[in-house]
Amino acid sequence: GLAVAALDDAVLGHGLKGVEISSHAPGVELSDRALDPLWQRAAELDAVVFLHPWGCTLDERLDRWYLSNSVGQPVEHAVALSHLVFGGVLDRFPGLRLIAAHGGGYLPLCLGRADHAWHHRPDARGCAEPPSSYLPRLWFDSLVYTPGALRGLVAAAGADRVLLGSDYPFDMGVADPVARVRAAGLDPAATAAVTGGNAQRLGLLPAAVAARS
Repeated sequence: GLAVAALDDAVLGHGLKGVEISSHAPGVELSDRALDPLWQRAAELDAVVFLHPWGCTLDERLDRWYLSNSVGQPVEHAVALSHLVFGGVLDRFPGLRLIAAHGGGYLPLCLGRADHAWHHRPDARGCAEPPSSYLPRLWFDSLVYTPGALRGLVAAAGADRVLLGSDYPFDMGVADPVARVRAAGLDPAATAAVTGGNAQRLGLLPAAVAARS
């Protein structure tokens, strides 16, 4: 109930386009049915939900060498998105507009294994379709650090599902995210979509920029 009220306050009370959430709440995964009213309300408001984990749940195993971020954050994304997919959240709320930071972590390029499990394990059948079929229902940001990884993300999810990501102002951010996209060598239409067109379709361009577009 508090989450729904906070969403209403953000979108209806303050004119925001949506909200940012983490990969879980203490004791509550994103697949928990208790969160269904939040997903339903987000879909009703056409609000954008931006997924960006805060911290890492692997604790002492990643407490050295900044592994909590370099390894832990992609894991957190993969786990959170897997809960949304396998838990049937995207089946129950197909209108949900969710963007995953950092290209969705490890999940988009590793869904072949999840598809195999879905086909061969009854306990992996929490969603109506193979897990990879849900990628075109999600959005991802472009900050995956290498040209090859960005090309792989676009191939997996579609150029119309990737938005420009910078991770500003954090230390894992990049100074010129547009240059990172161009370095991937995508075709001109895909580059234009990632660097601005998809954000415009989602209503996320700043008003001054949208007015010039």
